[in-house]
Amino acid sequence: MKNLINAVINALYPFFRRIMPLQTFRYAACGGGNTLLDISLFYISYHFLFREQLVHTPIISLQPYTAAFMVSFSITFPLGFYMSRTIVFPGSTLRGRIQLIRYFMLVCICIGLNYIFIKLFVEQCHLFPTVAKILTTFIVVAFSFVTQKHFTFKTETTEEETMLEAEAVMEAEVLEEEKPRMEGRR
Repeated sequence: MKNLINAVINALYPFFRRIMPLQTFRYAACGGGNTLLDISLFYISYHFLFREQLVHTPIISLQPYTAAFMVSFSITFPLGFYMSRTIVFPGSTLRGRIQLIRYFMLVCICIGLNYIFIKLFVEQCHLFPTVAKILTTFIVVAFSFVTQKHFTFKTETTEEETMLEAEAVMEAEVLEEEKPRMEGRR
């Protein structure tokens, strides 16, 4: 899975090289794919699984948009951690369990932000729940990128980060050079 995702990202990166660094592109690609999955799961859960009705549990009744958020989150959380750790920030010098703890803390903050913004947009601004989810996603993603880069998956020194970025760029260039040869074999 990791190799397939990296191959797709490296094949598309030359089109975006002048716009953004490779790590930012990897974050955008992985995060964008995970976000599309999150929004799709939210939409399907809200409209079809919960049928826009209150969700009654033995403890509490949940708004359908809250329950839909919980469903989408339960799938995209582990997927997001895997992609962040192995594809976007593979050069992090922090131990895996520290990354997981920090990622979990960040996600808890993001859950709070998601809940607050969705509730605000739906109940106070009277937006449709899916539109509220999309707006919320833009806010939370910006916060998440900065936090992941500088806290969750940070590297210990700037020199290491620069070296890893240079390696990633060289890897993308090598793949780009091999692309015409691979196409010639077909």
